[in-house]
Amino acid sequence: MITIKSQKEIDLMRHAGKIVAGAHALAGKMIKPGVTTQELDHAVEQYIRDAGAIPTFKGYGGFPNSICASINEVVVHGIPEKRRLLDGDIISIDIGATFKGYVGDAAVTHGVGTISEEAEKLIRVTRESFFKGITYAREGYRLSDISNAIQTHVEENGFAVVRDYVGHGVGKKMHEDPPIPNYGPKGRGPRLRQGMALAIEPMVNIGTYDVFTLADGWTVVTADGKLSSHYEHTILITGTGEPELLTVI
Repeated sequence: MITIKSQKEIDLMRHAGKIVAGAHALAGKMIKPGVTTQELDHAVEQYIRDAGAIPTFKGYGGFPNSICASINEVVVHGIPEKRRLLDGDIISIDIGATFKGYVGDAAVTHGVGTISEEAEKLIRVTRESFFKGITYAREGYRLSDISNAIQTHVEENGFAVVRDYVGHGVGKKMHEDPPIPNYGPKGRGPRLRQGMALAIEPMVNIGTYDVFTLADGWTVVTADGKLSSHYEHTILITGTGEPELLTVI
């Protein structure tokens, strides 16, 4: 069941989203060669708690940390550790914050130092595909119109959309209905309505879209070891036509 958020709920989600956006700004400033993902995790957790919120990811299904830090071939759910970032790496940072019971969720991929032209293109196309998708995040369109626009842009640029992990509704829980694939034909799924809150999150690979999970039970990597990028925001379907991005400052 897809929940329609009340004005009070929307206001709380806006606040949670601003906290997530601020945490991303902090992480982005810290990312450079030599920094550990564990350092990023500690800084973001402190920021979220100082803002009066709770790190949504910590303990979620047993996840041990406050952020997901996914380097190079890691698609999602990378566990922060003492590994230091290297010049030329790319890293996807996924952050959730829960404020008074409501969740904000967003992810961004960053280059570390000087990265390859192919990596730059991957990051750019992933971000572009998100914005192509949300041109359909309006009342009256169907959910898969977003999915199709994402897939079309990604594949036109020679990359592959991950099939095994999808976006989702968001609100009191991080993962609510509906699941939102980043691929598929137009005109399928529920019609979008004002008050729906959705986490749209294309995950894009340079090579195959096939992935697998490492022995830690969390870390998802590309099957061919090639780079992956992730871009996500929590959005609100509005009555004005344009969706509202809740996880930006």
